[in-house]
Amino acid sequence: MRADNTQHVIDAARRRAQATRRRAVTALRRMDNSGRPITFDALARESGVSRSWLYSQTELRAEIERLRDRPRPAAGRLVPDRQRSSDASLLRRVEVATQRIRELETDNKRLRHALAEALGERRTAPSRRPQRDTPGPRVSPPITAC
Repeated sequence: MRADNTQHVIDAARRRAQATRRRAVTALRRMDNSGRPITFDALARESGVSRSWLYSQTELRAEIERLRDRPRPAAGRLVPDRQRSSDASLLRRVEVATQRIRELETDNKRLRHALAEALGERRTAPSRRPQRDTPGPRVSPPITAC
């Protein structure tokens, strides 16, 4: 009677399936990071798996379709999904920028008011020298010998 080796065959098949999935996922991430278009055919060639196997893997298929159908930017390099800003992150950045603009506007108003007051005080302050309408040549004081 022969020994039952079915467990070894099952284990080998499980390891082979895991290695195949790992190759496909690694190739998918590599393609996404490089900005290359993701299709079932391109991924099958990149990872060395069959297209029919990719179609049969529900989660992997959904990820491929999601990445394939995402909108493409008009120009420039694609940004990988995990490096893209989330809507919440972008909203927070806008809120921070808006707050900073308000602070700068307030500071600008305060500085303009202070400048207007300083210029007004300068106009009303008594002057030691007569004011001229047009600037004239500056006359240096005479040089005296010591």
